[in-house]
Amino acid sequence: MRYKLAAAFMTMAIASPVFAEDAVCYNCPPQWADWASMLEAIDKEIDIQMPHDNKNSGQTLSQLLAEKDNPIADVAYYGVTTGIKAGNEGVATAYKPTGFDEIPEGLKDPDGKWFAIHYGTLGFFVNVDALGGAEVPQCFADLTKPEYRGMVGYLDPSSAFVGYAGAVAANIAFGGDLGNFDPAIKYFNDLAANDPIVPKQTSYARVVSGEIPILFDYDFNAYRGKYEEDGNFEFVLPCEGSVRVPYVMSLVNNGPHPELGKRVLDFILSDKGQAIWTNAYLQPARPVELPAEVAAKFLPASDYARAVAVDYAEMEKAQAGFGERYLSEVK
Repeated sequence: MRYKLAAAFMTMAIASPVFAEDAVCYNCPPQWADWASMLEAIDKEIDIQMPHDNKNSGQTLSQLLAEKDNPIADVAYYGVTTGIKAGNEGVATAYKPTGFDEIPEGLKDPDGKWFAIHYGTLGFFVNVDALGGAEVPQCFADLTKPEYRGMVGYLDPSSAFVGYAGAVAANIAFGGDLGNFDPAIKYFNDLAANDPIVPKQTSYARVVSGEIPILFDYDFNAYRGKYEEDGNFEFVLPCEGSVRVPYVMSLVNNGPHPELGKRVLDFILSDKGQAIWTNAYLQPARPVELPAEVAAKFLPASDYARAVAVDYAEMEKAQAGFGERYLSEVK
């Protein structure tokens, strides 16, 4: 009996992907926002190893809630509305990393239960070579045209935050607001007639391969494709307008390695950490000017003037209701 217990313990230990001194981040996918470079820097600069994790925001929150009494993660990354919810649900705890005071008001919980680490602007990530000769679409309205049938993708807005951000952008583009999502529901039903592709998780590689020629996505992913991949890629900020959205992080409440988690968050908000995001075409949360060589690769400021900020707390309150409407009303 003693041998069987020892063998079982050894099997469990071997199966575990995390060592005692590692930290765990939920939703740190290497193909999203260049988390690959950030994880490498965390390993090199502060000697903490964090495994890749390909959850989306909704899956991250669900996992944190399921593990609330025995957390596995130390830190978590998600869209701002999910971060607000994590704080409200008690799975994120208060912590103010170095540099916290420089994050603008409205983009952090006053107690530090969540805080922005970088920004993205929602638009279209387009693989021009996969359009089959069709013009690069310039507007949300273009995507319902027959020439884009089967070419348009967006992440499931009832689960993935970027999918919900795309819904908010389309909703505002067609005259809605955070209290009225009727325009978004109509738009997604119109789009449904054009056979869209609706994955649940980040789909950068599927755009690069041409499987999804047009994806509702952030500028930073599109610029990464444009400047770092073989192929012809573009970022389009829709003619009707769009939204600029922060992504946030939290220290997990009662996580197994809180001191490691705090060191990770300190590094991410440090000058060196924030600079890594700019290399990935992201606007840093702290007011750091983009390097000139990076800024030159963005669309002109006149285009970005069409991207607006919203009341992110109200956006969070509306998220669940919109997700339910999307699942029940979009066919």
